[in-house]
Amino acid sequence: MLDLADELRRWCAEGREFAVATVVAVTGSAPRQPGAALAVDTDGTVIGSVSGGCVEGAVYELCLAALASGESVLERFGYSDEDAFAVGLTCGGVLDVLITPVRADAPDRPVLAAALATAARGGTAALARVAAGPAHLLGRALLVGPDGGVTGTLGGTEALDRVAGLEAAALLDVGRTGTVELGEGPGEGVAGTAGDLAREAGASARDRASEATGPAASAATGPRTAAGAAATGGGDRDVEGGGRGTGSAAAERSAGAGGPGGAGSRCGEPVTLLVESVVPAPRMIVFGAVDFAAALVRAGKFLGYHVTVCDARPVFATSRRFPGADEVVVEWPHRYLDSQELDRRAVLCVLTHDAKFDVPLLERALRLPVAYVGAMGSRRTHEARLDRLREAGVSERELGRLRSPIGLDLGARTPEETALSIAAEIVAVRRGGTGAPLTGARTPIHHDHRTAWAAGPRSGPRARL
Repeated sequence: MLDLADELRRWCAEGREFAVATVVAVTGSAPRQPGAALAVDTDGTVIGSVSGGCVEGAVYELCLAALASGESVLERFGYSDEDAFAVGLTCGGVLDVLITPVRADAPDRPVLAAALATAARGGTAALARVAAGPAHLLGRALLVGPDGGVTGTLGGTEALDRVAGLEAAALLDVGRTGTVELGEGPGEGVAGTAGDLAREAGASARDRASEATGPAASAATGPRTAAGAAATGGGDRDVEGGGRGTGSAAAERSAGAGGPGGAGSRCGEPVTLLVESVVPAPRMIVFGAVDFAAALVRAGKFLGYHVTVCDARPVFATSRRFPGADEVVVEWPHRYLDSQELDRRAVLCVLTHDAKFDVPLLERALRLPVAYVGAMGSRRTHEARLDRLREAGVSERELGRLRSPIGLDLGARTPEETALSIAAEIVAVRRGGTGAPLTGARTPIHHDHRTAWAAGPRSGPRARL
């Protein structure tokens, strides 16, 4: 629901009552990913989408029904080839949707309002909601901040809230949206979602995830998942491995589950959480205040990046030339890069093709754990640049990270076409695409490319429905 934060925050401020339908899990091919949402208020106003049109009508009616009853519901939509007009996904997938009423008297309304306000202002937080489990817990929510602080309750035990907060914090550390299943009884822990993500995200995330799962951080990903299937390019591949964590968080649950304060529900049912993470926009830094940079700024903003243009020449690096950029910085590129703290989602585009700028900049950039480093220039320029970088001590492994000449082969000539070529390569690297035409191909449309920097949804174990 956080993808509708701007509008829903206003609805909350106006005191409107509404219901939110959120995609919890997908299996096979589906147009929207976990976290995608549709909302309906008491006047029948609708915003958002959960399926790109396939099941919107049915979800709309479910939202109205939830508003009337005040009860959350988890609904599954699949493909039906018996009736062309039946409600279902024509793409052949399966979609699990959580419908939650947000009425004036809803106990979680303040928590949801705080989550929406944080997302709308570009803050950092994780919203955890019960997507499957005991009926009286369904839809309950808590909010986890960047410092690990927890607001709200899932309506169960203190141990449940504590463990949910730890798992949500681990997902927040890597900016992921997905599901986590909490154990149903003594000795059962959480599947390896948080640990897997932490391994991908590097030391800082590993530190947080170890707090959440201890040794479970080295466990393999759990069994095939509903939400995860969409991330594996059409859901036709199982995730390798299995088993559940037995680390510190699991130990907490095991210790508590034996008594009345157990982390699982009192009736022994598992609890599945949908965790939606909201993090600041990823960074795109464009080095070189050239004509191509202006077009790339527009493409970067279109893709949702916080875009900075950096150039050492003040006559070129001006806000007037780059009105779409979030920042225009006059500084030597390598010095500016040294001053920045970048995460694994950041992309660096070097458009200067001038050795005095490129070499010291790329020498540093190729040693940073960023998602993408690309440099503009002809093949001759590229070869000369590689020689200079080798002389500067850059290893062959580090040079292998360099995307140069920058962009995909689209035959681009204009700045706009070149920007499209660069943007397409960034998306391909992020999502694991090949850049080849889909026409006639039999490869999955959606790829399972588990880069640590991607903010797109990933999932934990499948909700038990």
